[in-house]
Amino acid sequence: MTTLVHGTDTLTRDALTVLQPGFVGTTAPDWLLRRIGEGLSSVGLFGRNIVSPEQLTALTAQLRAERDDVLVAIDEEGGDVTRLEVKQGSSFPGNYALGSVDDVELTRAVARELGRRLAACGVDLNWAPSADVNSNAENPVIGVRSFGPDPDLVARHTVAYVDGLQGVGVAACTKHFPGHGDTNVDSHDALPRIDVDLATLHARELVPFRAAVAAGTKAVMSAHILLSALDPHRPATLSPQILTGLLRQELGFEGLIVTDGMEMQAVAATYGIERGSVLAIAAGADAICVGGGLCDEDTVLQLRDALVTAVRTGELPEERLADAAARVRALAAWTQAHRARGAESVSGAAVQEGTAPGADIGLVAARRALKVTRGERPYTPMTSAPYVASFTPVANFAVGDETPWGIAAELERLLPGTETGSYADSSVDALLAAAGERRIVAVVRDLHRHAWMTEALDALVAARPDTVVVEMGLNEAEPRGALHIATHGAARVCGRAAAEAVAGTGA
Repeated sequence: MTTLVHGTDTLTRDALTVLQPGFVGTTAPDWLLRRIGEGLSSVGLFGRNIVSPEQLTALTAQLRAERDDVLVAIDEEGGDVTRLEVKQGSSFPGNYALGSVDDVELTRAVARELGRRLAACGVDLNWAPSADVNSNAENPVIGVRSFGPDPDLVARHTVAYVDGLQGVGVAACTKHFPGHGDTNVDSHDALPRIDVDLATLHARELVPFRAAVAAGTKAVMSAHILLSALDPHRPATLSPQILTGLLRQELGFEGLIVTDGMEMQAVAATYGIERGSVLAIAAGADAICVGGGLCDEDTVLQLRDALVTAVRTGELPEERLADAAARVRALAAWTQAHRARGAESVSGAAVQEGTAPGADIGLVAARRALKVTRGERPYTPMTSAPYVASFTPVANFAVGDETPWGIAAELERLLPGTETGSYADSSVDALLAAAGERRIVAVVRDLHRHAWMTEALDALVAARPDTVVVEMGLNEAEPRGALHIATHGAARVCGRAAAEAVAGTGA
């Protein structure tokens, strides 16, 4: 039995401090407020917690009425992964669109405006940006969430994004360290493995993270991936060699290390969330993210008790837990100071939303990100209502299936009477029958990864050569159709920009 330096109350508070749990509902449940009073220092928000800016502002005020320095975190990448606009689709294009434009000032402006909206609602820690180098086009979970496949491009846009967020007082959490781009497995489902040598890791995966650390990112999120060249036994989230040796000592990062969701199968299926959390803190993590799936009081208490027990049995050094808790409190103090200094200007931004300079920056960026390729024959913009055929793949867990995507709603706004249908197999007979004489707009997502989708689209274009094709995922397949539009993401604003191109009304 280890002799404790601090009393049980301090130990319990430290264990609560390092947790970043989620919850169900659009107001804070009593159990969450009670645990905040006992020492819980962070809360994570997801789409299920948000219905409007006004409601979100009231929710964060409710949390801070219990404790003024509580960290309110969110998984708001913009683009395909949005929580602020989970039911509508994002007003901002994602990383792939920004990387395709490759204007760092545009990226900084987008991140700044997104940060202003978060800050106006009381959110002060964003689990973004994704700094993964998407070197594997078959990657099922990163894809358009990455700025691209080039390490230097990803690095400069990661820095711009961090600058944009933190310039308005929202802490950035650069993810997924040390790089989730070269995987063909989703860590929500299983443990991805990257078997490349150290030279490749340093020349590719680590380039954006080095840049983010140098730029002062306040937090870094670990990845549940196995990198055999660094640690052949444990995923990065649980690896002292990676979190302490590489991130802390070699890269010199002094901020908050946050884990990816501990209920993800890459960790939970092998270690369980309780042992996984103990190992993560021991390895060098400072905050345990949990709540995307497990979001109840029992989960919080299980993890708290697991950490306390690990200290008492000597498995987890008390000094390591205390250090982790201190880093959480340090970040909370930074955000609290920014919130106090920026209260007046943030309030002004909230009042001016939609009219303030830069408020339409997301649409500006989405329009600039379009890549339009014309077919052999001249393209005539559509003036009558088309039929939109959406070829729908299974959404990955990070994106979810509740956020709408496509261009049908935006085309309906421009061309009233537009109809749409969703298709998930290679047959196009039903599609052609539903379309009738109307022109067809085929919407795809990561065409190169889905053989059935490629077969269906080829058959459609052969039967109807005047079909317009809109690719809203990675732009890896050869252009097809009378007009091929690559949006570089499926955010709502990307759909609007594409609809404008189809109808010939773009700004």
